[in-house]
Amino acid sequence: MKRKIVPVILAGGSGTRLWPLSRESYPKHFLNLFSEHSLLQETVLRARQALDPAAIVVVTNDNYYFLCQDQLGAIKAEDVHYILEPVARNTAPAIAVAAQYIRQHIAEDALMLVLPSDHLITDIEAFAASMLTAVEAASAGQLVIFGVTPTAPKTGYGYVEQ
Repeated sequence: MKRKIVPVILAGGSGTRLWPLSRESYPKHFLNLFSEHSLLQETVLRARQALDPAAIVVVTNDNYYFLCQDQLGAIKAEDVHYILEPVARNTAPAIAVAAQYIRQHIAEDALMLVLPSDHLITDIEAFAASMLTAVEAASAGQLVIFGVTPTAPKTGYGYVEQ
């Protein structure tokens, strides 16, 4: 039996990194920085192109709900489930609540693909190939994490050591 794959798009943020373009009421993932689509739209399009998702879950601040709806409606993203955070609690709680939501409302044995909404990934074919490899490993019970090999220490990033 093929397991369902559910992309979980993390679309929070405080809008401080790219000021004055982004701001608290309009964080960078809503901006069209690299194409005619926003980073949020690019993330959803990339997930749909690389996989055949059962559904898409967007975890966002309740203040961004209508922005998300407008932007995802513009690219005809259907079957989007929204989890609205009244207060930002960072990545781990967002993933945990998404996992519980998916288990209860979409599919008990679904695989989650957690995607920040502010990443730029230009090689969609390589992304899709990586996703297929990850699905195989995750289906076998492994936890799969993607990352970029650091070239220098940066205080704004955490590192995962294999």
